[in-house]
Amino acid sequence: MGGMDMGHAGRAVVVDTAGSPFARLKPVGVDRVSLVDKLWAPRMEINQRTMIPDQYRVLEDTGRMDNLRAAGGLKDAAFRGMYFNDSDVYKWVEAASWGMVGGGSAAIARDLEEAVKVICAAQQDDGYLNSYFMGDKAGLRWSNLRDMHELYCAGHFIQAAVANKRATGDPRLLATARRLADHIDGVFGPPGSGKKEGAPGHEEIEMALVELWRQTREKRYLDLAGYFVSARGKGLAGGDAYHQDHKRFTQMAEVTGHAVRAVYLNAGAADLLAENGDAAIGAALEKMWTNMVERRMYVTGGIGARHEGEAFGSDFELPNARAYSETCAAIGNAMWSWRMFVLDGDAKYMDIFELALLNGVLPGVSLGGKSYSYVNPLETDGGHRRSAWFDCACCPPNVARMLASVPGYFFCVSKEGVWVNMYASGIARIMLQDSREVTLKTETGYPWNGRVDISVGGEGEFTMFLRIPGWCEGACVSVNGQAAEVEAAPGSYAALKRDWRPGDEVTLYLPMEAVKVKSHPRVLENTGRVALMRGPIVYCVEKADNPGGDVRDLVISGHGAIEAEWKPELGGGVIVLKGTGRFAPPDEGWNGVLYRSRRARPGAVRANLLAAARLIEEHKGKVPFIAVPYNVWGNREGGPMSVWVRAEGETLLRSGSGS
Repeated sequence: MGGMDMGHAGRAVVVDTAGSPFARLKPVGVDRVSLVDKLWAPRMEINQRTMIPDQYRVLEDTGRMDNLRAAGGLKDAAFRGMYFNDSDVYKWVEAASWGMVGGGSAAIARDLEEAVKVICAAQQDDGYLNSYFMGDKAGLRWSNLRDMHELYCAGHFIQAAVANKRATGDPRLLATARRLADHIDGVFGPPGSGKKEGAPGHEEIEMALVELWRQTREKRYLDLAGYFVSARGKGLAGGDAYHQDHKRFTQMAEVTGHAVRAVYLNAGAADLLAENGDAAIGAALEKMWTNMVERRMYVTGGIGARHEGEAFGSDFELPNARAYSETCAAIGNAMWSWRMFVLDGDAKYMDIFELALLNGVLPGVSLGGKSYSYVNPLETDGGHRRSAWFDCACCPPNVARMLASVPGYFFCVSKEGVWVNMYASGIARIMLQDSREVTLKTETGYPWNGRVDISVGGEGEFTMFLRIPGWCEGACVSVNGQAAEVEAAPGSYAALKRDWRPGDEVTLYLPMEAVKVKSHPRVLENTGRVALMRGPIVYCVEKADNPGGDVRDLVISGHGAIEAEWKPELGGGVIVLKGTGRFAPPDEGWNGVLYRSRRARPGAVRANLLAAARLIEEHKGKVPFIAVPYNVWGNREGGPMSVWVRAEGETLLRSGSGS
């Protein structure tokens, strides 16, 4: 088996583009960034202390671990659960592996060791690994790629194995992953190869194989990833848009079908693009990403409008109460946007990455780390609550692996210097591409406060690229107290090129104000409504803060001032928004009526006018309202919630894309 292991020291990166010829940026590893802020550090601590250990107990209790033990002859047990349950174990392994960076806990280390032993034992002599297709089902292997998720499970395992090697240095899972990849490569290939043609119904294997190539430099893995991308549109995975099999990949221009599958495929294609520079793939990716962001994405960065098929809808089909907006889909959006970003450093991709991470991923888990959302509606009558687990449990371990790897997205390097992508208090030890090490110590209250102070440890000439989010007007930069002559336009990176000295201080000011966001007029459900945002945070109104009526009947003052206030008791401290409005439920003329003519009978008009007058009298007084970050909603008493609220005299202050 050719190739070599690239090691893990200082290379605990999620997406390793260090050797990718068509990627401008090289991410800084999880092991090089320590966060001590008030948002990410507590979430990561809960992930370590609660989520990862509890999830392992569930993997044991629900038979997922025993399925693998049975496959390896370690236990006599009948298969339990869904045919893709192995993937939940693999995502957990990835989460636990990233969590071991810097030491980790003894309990997680013990559980991880058990998982590694069980997985390695489950692999068959020919390299095959999937606990569902064992025993009497062994003859069905690779017989139904559209529905049975074999390649999906394999992809998650390969990603977990690469992460485990980079985070811990343990070679066992990586060796097992290579044997599995070799087996798959021996089965599938293009026409004329003497192998079976095939394409996965649930994509995931594509980005996994590219990352395995990056880890081992075994080109067969890269070629196999390229084959699976090129195999779309041949009817091998159903031949329909739901499975992204309706067109050749390079002919695609819209995101369609199952939302998670679509963005996983596109993330893998972006990985492939970083290696081969295929312009046709790049053009298709740009068209689909633009289609998603401009027509098929929620203001939260969530995607997937339809419960049926967990799928994208048509352009501007973005229902609120019926939003699917699966947590895994927001993670997939972030994964794809990140990979687009490292190709050329365009800040628009990083804007969407941050938007999805803060407002699409974080709502997927409770503040205590004990319950999860599979779907994330933007409005509810109070019936939607998080659950401790799901039969189809893709989301909980997916959130865990994303949270565990968060530090690996904050910084990148290029030949010009260092890129600061997101802001949080902490320390980063960054190796520039000329082998100089630079330490950046950041102090900030972001995303609640727009001031960012960065202390430079290191010297010599390089460029520090500071991200100016697309939502920010009037950003400014100073160095050692002196205003810097640098372009700081919204949606760009301010480039500070200088001969740095130890102790240099950079201060970035990102003015934050609460704004009203209006959606495209074709999103008919949001007509006359606005969403509230401050900085990168999307807000919602909940009953817990607004007991005077149903928040779905709240009408806020269109031009009234909205104030920001620190609320330390919620989520470890968040900024809430306060303003005035009124509750305006439908008048009595609608009781028992679904439709009525605009010109009603005179008696009805009089009755309705009298009813309206009474309501005006009852509700003429303004009431205060409070809006909380959408990423902390649902952590208190149940009740109605809404992101989009009615507004009097609202005006378009900002694009609804969040970019």
